Amino acid sequence: MPIVYRRHARARNYVLRLHADKTVVVTVPRGGSRAFARQFVSSRAAWLEKQWRVLESRKIPPQVLLPGMEILFRGHPARLEIQEHDDVWHLRFAEQAVPLRTAEENLRPPLEDHLQRLAQRELMDRARQLAQQFGMAVRRITVRNQKSRWGSCSYNGTISLNWRLIQLPGQVRDYIIIHELMHLRHLDHSTQFWAEVEKACPDYRQAEDWLKKNSGQVGF
Repeated sequence: MPIVYRRHARARNYVLRLHADKTVVVTVPRGGSRAFARQFVSSRAAWLEKQWRVLESRKIPPQVLLPGMEILFRGHPARLEIQEHDDVWHLRFAEQAVPLRTAEENLRPPLEDHLQRLAQRELMDRARQLAQQFGMAVRRITVRNQKSRWGSCSYNGTISLNWRLIQLPGQVRDYIIIHELMHLRHLDHSTQFWAEVEKACPDYRQAEDWLKKNSGQVGF
């Protein structure tokens, strides 16, 4: 496995991630050593092998989306259809209608553009609602095209969310947002952090199970 070591001045712990391109990225805290980072990777060999098998088992999403195909939208399968009215073509799925330039184009670009615009509004609104509900002061919320993470929380209090959260069931989406919000109190994954998550989202384990079983459907 290709391994990339990245030193981060503000990191407190060694962090290991396997990215979608099958590159292993190790975050090394300031003052940490490359030798210990290698030992850390070795100690997590079983976890890496398991995650590697998960990546190998995932289907590569089609680059071209055509009418009749299905995507996951708000936790439910939605069939892609093209309809024409008064010489105007629309892509329709669920209750959504997306204008198209022609009836024969690849549906992926207009679909992704539409979902990202929808997510920009809906996810930011929902994050603000949950932050207010739990008394969290969020400095900034962004919705991004993250490739390997559902969300993140920076040291300066910025919450970043993957636009693909709009494809998930509401309770799973909320869990991920709550997960990142609780990092405003604990930037690690300590026992205290998970206690905060469980207090705010008692069913978070069911959401984690859903992600493990169904995340391969996200991203078309």
